[in-house]
Amino acid sequence: MQTSSDRHEYPAHWEADVVLRDGGTARIRPITVDDAERLVSFYEQVSDESKYYRFFAPYPRLSAKDVHRFTHHDFVDRVGLAAAIGDDFIGTVRYDRIGAGGRPATGAEADEAEVAFLVQDAHQGRGVASALLEHIAAVARERGIRRFAAEVLPANTKMIKVFTDAGYRQKRSFEDGVVRLEFDLEPTDRSLAVQYAREQRAEARSVQRLLAPGAVAVIGTGRAPGGVGRSILDNIRDGGFTGRLYAVNGALPEGQKELDGIPAFRSVRDIDGPVDLAVVAVPVERVPEVVAECGEHDVQGLVVISAGYAESGPEGRERQRALVRQARSHGMRIIGPNSFGVINTSPEVRLNASLAPDMPRAGRIGLFAQSGAIGVALLSRLHRRGGGVTGVTGLSTFVSSGNRADVSGNDVLQYWYEDADTDVALMYLESIGNPRKFTRLARRTAAAKPLVVVQGARHGAGPRGHAVRATQLPHATVSALLRQAGVIRVDTITELVDAGLLLARQPLPAGPRVAILGNSESLGLLTYDACLAEGLRPHPPQDLTTAASAADFRVALSRALADDSSDAVVVTAIPSLGEGSDGDAALAEALRSAAAEQPTKPVLVVHVELGGLAEALSAATSTAPQPGAASGPAPTAGGTRTGERPDPRTGADEGAEADGKGAPAPVPPPEGAHPIPAYPAAERAVRALAQAVAYGQWRRDAADPGKVPEYEDIDERGAAALIEGLLARGQGLTLTTDTTCELLAAYGVHVHRALPAPTPDAAAAAARTLGYPVALKATAPHLRHRADLGGVRLDLADEEQLRRAYAELTELFGGPEELRPVVQRMAPRGVDTVVRAVIDPAAGAVLSFGLAGAASQLLGDMAHRLIPVTDRDATSLVRSIRTAPLLFGWRGSAPVDTPALEELMLRVSRLVHDHPEVVAVTLEPVVVAPHGISVLGASVRLAPPPARDDQGPRTLPPTY
Repeated sequence: MQTSSDRHEYPAHWEADVVLRDGGTARIRPITVDDAERLVSFYEQVSDESKYYRFFAPYPRLSAKDVHRFTHHDFVDRVGLAAAIGDDFIGTVRYDRIGAGGRPATGAEADEAEVAFLVQDAHQGRGVASALLEHIAAVARERGIRRFAAEVLPANTKMIKVFTDAGYRQKRSFEDGVVRLEFDLEPTDRSLAVQYAREQRAEARSVQRLLAPGAVAVIGTGRAPGGVGRSILDNIRDGGFTGRLYAVNGALPEGQKELDGIPAFRSVRDIDGPVDLAVVAVPVERVPEVVAECGEHDVQGLVVISAGYAESGPEGRERQRALVRQARSHGMRIIGPNSFGVINTSPEVRLNASLAPDMPRAGRIGLFAQSGAIGVALLSRLHRRGGGVTGVTGLSTFVSSGNRADVSGNDVLQYWYEDADTDVALMYLESIGNPRKFTRLARRTAAAKPLVVVQGARHGAGPRGHAVRATQLPHATVSALLRQAGVIRVDTITELVDAGLLLARQPLPAGPRVAILGNSESLGLLTYDACLAEGLRPHPPQDLTTAASAADFRVALSRALADDSSDAVVVTAIPSLGEGSDGDAALAEALRSAAAEQPTKPVLVVHVELGGLAEALSAATSTAPQPGAASGPAPTAGGTRTGERPDPRTGADEGAEADGKGAPAPVPPPEGAHPIPAYPAAERAVRALAQAVAYGQWRRDAADPGKVPEYEDIDERGAAALIEGLLARGQGLTLTTDTTCELLAAYGVHVHRALPAPTPDAAAAAARTLGYPVALKATAPHLRHRADLGGVRLDLADEEQLRRAYAELTELFGGPEELRPVVQRMAPRGVDTVVRAVIDPAAGAVLSFGLAGAASQLLGDMAHRLIPVTDRDATSLVRSIRTAPLLFGWRGSAPVDTPALEELMLRVSRLVHDHPEVVAVTLEPVVVAPHGISVLGASVRLAPPPARDDQGPRTLPPTY
């Protein structure tokens, strides 16, 4: 490694795996003296033209002096990074700190560096240079460099584009035939937007390579039917996969070329042609050998079905880490291990590389599950309820991540965001490895399409197979933050399917007003009560009576949809005895035709299980095979063979008319029509509707998210200097009262002075300084903010009352050294509140608000928002707690100054956002009066900021 003369140890935290533009992976790491031969080999593979662009002259080979210079770094003033795949470099970048006149310099006083890149021609266009620029910029900022300079030949347009597209503020000049670029390294809104857009494209592409391969090899296919590998092979073939399919089994006899009609090989290396995806279903001890063979054959990605990894204990966890390291060294990504598989129903792909024996219906719902068992249950439920009035609802893609050692829900969200075949995303999560990133991606995805999430393991540790960042936030807080990001949070997989089917089939409601109509008064009343319980605004139910015909339903539904006073319609229906399937079909057709005439409002049906209405709703589309109809060649849309029992893993309906190999494609719905979802209970339908109403409101609010205000009196530089000086004393510290007040004052937050009163005379002197009336408070930890224990005396008008109160406190609770009494000037009366900000290691910076005392401590009535908070966030935060009416004149009390409270929260948000060293702020109590606020207590904690955060360069989760 580095020599003893180097000034810094090897910075291991600079190492990172990244996803490139084409979806492949590379590892970025510092260059060391051990890389001399590797660097020479890399340079030999670079074209003469690229060498000329790098050195501005013919430069066929590196001299020994060059090699020494490019491999010996002090990791402060001279830094080199390489992008590598396996042991081979594919790109390099370096910076050298420079001073006045562009000469080499050392020390923090020189804050500029010259930067230069070189990328192998075979890897140009993959985004290597862009990824290296992000990482070298982060390293430079860490080492006190604030600006890069680069000299580029005008003909080197690719490199000029790398710099200009990065989004940094820059200057360009041209002199002596060279373009000189200078740019600041401080992240800007544009540079972050560019970084996030590149991240999205790269990660989406990496998932696309796994879900839409041109050639698939199933490794571990048994020679006899049965077994995991052979089952997956059969499922891919029977699902109608449009690409090339290969079977791989190392135990095949010499000369055997096929396995049940599928080309078969003993090793993936023997396949004559590219393989995009390998499905690995071999014993765990054989997986490393298989991965190595796949890497040698340039396989693009793996789905590892094999178990025996982190879910099995510490040895398995280390085996899992080694698996990811090995795959990434070959530029491959992994779904799994311990995965149930993946499905893509697109007609261009038709991939069922899973243990589900039948291809699900094609549709517009994307499904992600970390648990294989829950994935099976979700596939089953979606299949059983996939019908509707104007067409079926099915899946676009399904991913079972297993232990999610590599590909996670974040990656799949990146793919779904731009996937034109997915309208609704459903996710079952047992852990969130990077909640901060998940929240950011969820907010962007939810602005384009609904995202419904159910989270398992909410009240305990997640599965042993999942590596999860520790969070200090309770689950309720994390859920609130997800809702703020537009995530539709549900509690069960039943609710997940209920909400998903509604959102996939119906338009979003414009508001909470609900019309209810049907032929059962009791069912209508149940629906009405459910709407009130969910916060909706239902109209009185319209009872059509049990004598209502299908035509009556059609007229009533048309009238309700045309009524401007309703935003959604719930139809309640009990079938008429004796009518049978004909009556159900007629009712379904009547509802369908009425809804098609007014397609802008959602319609839901609540039906009683006395007849076949749900089936009729599905059959009304004419998508089921008709007597005498010819079966097409496409694989089944989720049915079983006629007469067979349903498979519990897929939930195929018993007796469904499909032959297991083919079913007719669904008939396109009429123009503007939406399938109508049916629910067996009013509560389930209304809950799904309430979630759609809340999501629709979030979408409208997200269109104008507000802004983070600028305050002219904020002294950001003064606060930074104070923080730097304080942290120089130690790694983390809680500030003293005086220092806390000084830091908060830099952001316009003024705390009422509290003077110590170790004796009665000192208390009297403090009161004279502050002016009467005053309050006497005990600040011992067990009495702080506990007025109910009697540790506070208020409205002390003179010295006599003050001394009497002092004597009472010391008599009740002990001596002054134990009480730690302080004297504070009385603030105007109002409502006591608490404002907190904390940087959670998993979720990021969070601002919280509630009423002080029992409301927040006992009842947990706190609201939360992610920092930075906008003006709209602050307004909604104040109104989000259940006790908010106390701030707005409840029962005749005077309304308090909520605009001043909102401004206070915005200032605290700015402080924490501007200075990540501020890891905790507590303002308690904050007394909100009818005019103005008073901050009576405050505490601040500092800690060194993390070396990298979500605004740093894009990286994959580490494997250590």
